[in-house]
Amino acid sequence: MKKVQIIISGILVPAVFLCGCRSAVTTPYAEPELIQQETKEDKLILEKPALIEEPAETDDAEETEEIITEDAKASATLVMVGDMLMHTPVNQSGIMEDGSIDFSHLFSHTKELIESADVALVNQEVILGGEELGISGYPNFNTYHELGDALADAGFDIVLHATNHALDKGKKGLTNCLAYWDNNHPDMAVLGIYDSFEERDTIYVCEKNGIRIAFLNYTYGTNGIPLPEDMPYAVNLINKEQMAEDIRKAEEISDFIVVCPHWGTEYVLTESDYQRKYAEFFLDCGVDLVIGTHPHVIEPIEWMEDENGNRMLVYYSLGNYVNCTSAETEEIGQRMLGAMAEVTITKEPAGNAYISEYGAQPLVTYVSDTKETIAVYPLEQFTDEMADSSYTIKFDTDFSKSYCEELWKKVIGE
Repeated sequence: MKKVQIIISGILVPAVFLCGCRSAVTTPYAEPELIQQETKEDKLILEKPALIEEPAETDDAEETEEIITEDAKASATLVMVGDMLMHTPVNQSGIMEDGSIDFSHLFSHTKELIESADVALVNQEVILGGEELGISGYPNFNTYHELGDALADAGFDIVLHATNHALDKGKKGLTNCLAYWDNNHPDMAVLGIYDSFEERDTIYVCEKNGIRIAFLNYTYGTNGIPLPEDMPYAVNLINKEQMAEDIRKAEEISDFIVVCPHWGTEYVLTESDYQRKYAEFFLDCGVDLVIGTHPHVIEPIEWMEDENGNRMLVYYSLGNYVNCTSAETEEIGQRMLGAMAEVTITKEPAGNAYISEYGAQPLVTYVSDTKETIAVYPLEQFTDEMADSSYTIKFDTDFSKSYCEELWKKVIGE
């Protein structure tokens, strides 16, 4: 009797069922040419697996057929949303009639997309310092601990806290936030803020479907607020020497590296020279994927390639996930359109991991004319009637579903 086995790197493993990723804009990565030898530098050049049939002699005359097939590939899907920008009306939207706090409405229309991914990330723009420190909006933000409950319930696995608002409530805000996560959602990976050198120097690696994915999070600054003297490790800052060392360590323990920088220029729809300079630095260091935040508007998605053929995908800015901007200008409509990055990472039997599919889902923050109702919708569910009844259209009279579609096409493409 014949036994058919799937072999990956000489180790028997169970077959992996691939998890799909819903996307409004999806671009498959072209199948590379067959090559004779793989190197570390040729991370995105893959060898097609071959059919191997070698019957093994056994005492009971059974034959074992070893096969390495396309099915031996493993894949994991990743999604990430942009800034959770908790302006005062967004904070107030979580206060229920009975006095309880609940922010689940912010995710009710996107939860299915978030939960469908193997790994989901969110950029938590403002600190979760809790009511003890006073809930506040712009310019020194602080929000309820209950927002974290909603993030966990929505299906997020990783919360990014390295932002320019990380120290808005000082050391106490940061330690309150970390204690909340530790005590209430210990399984949530919290990146970008730390309570010890040991935590700061530990590279977070998430293993999904046999693929080890490292995640790193940094911010350009903290609005001029210095790091606490006794906590120089408190917030991950963009620093080439430190980032290069982190990426080097990540490369040793992972198959794929994701960097999430808080960078760029606010309200500008194209990447800055600063962003491009650091993107090139990340490429040189061996990063596979960069997903940026901070500008509060969407920015382009781009492949970068170095002279050795290494490739890296960059989402320069996902814009806001949710916001209720206090600015009353004609351009606030741009701040209502955000993006959900959607990436499929595939690992070959030989061990190489690469981006096999990527895209982005357009999202819209709806703020009612009285600011009492705030919710986030996929653009395909957003309507002109909603735009007409929004607070946004009072100042940006062009705001509509077609306005968002045209802006998306202008910045992201078809």
